[in-house]
Amino acid sequence: MPTVKDNAICLRLMDWSETSQIAVLLTEAHGKVSAMAKGAKRQTPSTMQRFSGGVELLTRGEAVLITKQNVELANLIEWNLLDAHWHLRRNLSAYRLAMYAADVTTHLLHDHDAHPNTFTALQSLLNCLADDATHQRVLLQFHWHLITDTGYQPTLDHDAQTGEPLDEQASTFAFNPVAGGIVNDTGEEDRWRMRKQTVALLRAVAAGESIKNASDESLLRTNRLLCAYIRTLLDKQLTTMDVLLGEG
Repeated sequence: MPTVKDNAICLRLMDWSETSQIAVLLTEAHGKVSAMAKGAKRQTPSTMQRFSGGVELLTRGEAVLITKQNVELANLIEWNLLDAHWHLRRNLSAYRLAMYAADVTTHLLHDHDAHPNTFTALQSLLNCLADDATHQRVLLQFHWHLITDTGYQPTLDHDAQTGEPLDEQASTFAFNPVAGGIVNDTGEEDRWRMRKQTVALLRAVAAGESIKNASDESLLRTNRLLCAYIRTLLDKQLTTMDVLLGEG
């Protein structure tokens, strides 16, 4: 029964009993881990020492886990709170975007599959949501890191469906989620029409260029595109996607 000690962000939290919880944690070096925190809600001195600060949704802490082969749930035996991200509790928009990010991370990642870049991107997003002016920008950067890190980076430099060059002189492009990227806008129903500004913004993010001067409208439009792309990858719409797609 190996013991794991790692930085972790709480993606999901469910009450199991009056005193215990089940937490879905994104760990920095060991990937997504579901764990039982037995007795974590007890208010005894020993419990409060082992679960310092308490296990809460969207917080970051140092987790000590005992994993067992062929057992789905690990045991979370210690938790040391490192960052409560209190600013998320004071800003509804920031909280909803953080919940969306945690939700899509939970659904896109497989258990015990390490994705340290996604961990870093999620932590950066949670920190930067403290600034209202950066919400859509940091969300776009998170989107790109998550999609790239999980192997779903969209094709941006040629037609993802045919492999042919894109018509860079066209007034609009299109996005084919099944083909996994930008395609020439031929008006077919299997693709989503997109503006050239959206393409330019995606290419800038992919190249690691600054997007500080991008308009809020362009950022939101691009985030909606990537959210819809993730919806296609998952083959279902998550409730938290409503914050971007405006549905439901």
